Amino acid sequence: MESKILFDVAILLFSGIIFGRLVEYIKLPNVTGYLIAGLLLGPSVFNIIPMDMVNNFAVISDMALGFIAFSIGSEFNLSYFKRVGIAPIGIAIMESFGAIILVTSTLIIIGFDLKLSIMLGAIAAATAPAQTIMVINQYKAKGSLTSMLMSVVAIDDATALIGFGFASTIVKMMSSSLDTNLFLSILNPIYEIIISFVLGAVASIIMKLMFKWFKKSSNRLCIIIAFILIIYWSSSKLHGSPLLACMSLGGMLVNIFKDIDSIVEITDSFSPPIFMIFFVISGAGFQISALQGIGLIGLVYVVMRVIGKWAGAWAGGKLTKQEDKICKYLGPTLMPQAGVALGLIVAAGNVVPDYAPQIRVVILCSTFIYSIIGPVAAKIALVKSGEIII
Repeated sequence: MESKILFDVAILLFSGIIFGRLVEYIKLPNVTGYLIAGLLLGPSVFNIIPMDMVNNFAVISDMALGFIAFSIGSEFNLSYFKRVGIAPIGIAIMESFGAIILVTSTLIIIGFDLKLSIMLGAIAAATAPAQTIMVINQYKAKGSLTSMLMSVVAIDDATALIGFGFASTIVKMMSSSLDTNLFLSILNPIYEIIISFVLGAVASIIMKLMFKWFKKSSNRLCIIIAFILIIYWSSSKLHGSPLLACMSLGGMLVNIFKDIDSIVEITDSFSPPIFMIFFVISGAGFQISALQGIGLIGLVYVVMRVIGKWAGAWAGGKLTKQEDKICKYLGPTLMPQAGVALGLIVAAGNVVPDYAPQIRVVILCSTFIYSIIGPVAAKIALVKSGEIII
């Protein structure tokens, strides 16, 4: 069994490297190659990576998401926010609720059930940063749009959780369930955010103290890995948001530890193989056969969510008086959806159990579509804005 796992890891890494290089010849980001590699090797095509193998590597996926969230948080330097003000918060709220409003209203107008429309609209707010961050890292994108993007996707998780919490409360009120505590339903997303930030902040202070004692890069790498894993785990156990907790860890650390650049450099040197395995496994987990069940509701969701985020980001940029390139190109970079959205499938299914299978198919199919198209759209947007030089 142990030797089989070692062989599986080797297959994942080799396939990621090969397909990552192949897609470069057609000017696509490496992450698209990783996803395609997983899709071809997974159960949907050649079944070299069976579904049980996908499930067995769930811990790698959690680890990768933790590192991605930590990396985003490390961009949360207060000096940046002093310079740009509350613009990232305003834009994150506008693009999140732009998706919620447009998806929900369009589904209702077409004639879908009100409760189903509200729940799908709420899930539409969530944005997955992983693919976009990989594009930024691969092409070393730099500039005001890239900085704004990193800030917005970090805040996006919080706005998505709050939006989903209120949507759940509304649907529960419509259901008139006697055993539903509406007050607790409203407080739940707020609790998730608070506990996540507290865990990350406390851990960052302890990390700083440990860095004073351990200055070798190898020791610091062990500390970073240990803290990301323990924060991810403890946040899950306390019903917080693991991604927000890891973002908080990076966000607090960047503001209390002066030598943060060395920490980011150490993290970046360790994470590439973890990210590669994560994206290949993610590609293998997609079920092409599910696409045939997406139907009209899925097509509306996919299209309206993109339009809502694009319009919301543009409006938020205009209201906060941002550069034209931020208003124009931020929207396309917010397309990918996974992580939080996949977690909300279960929560939504508990609120409207009759629609649980339909919600699952729509979100899984849209995740697949966004994961393939999203990195390409992000690259094009960053190239057109002048922040990727090719």
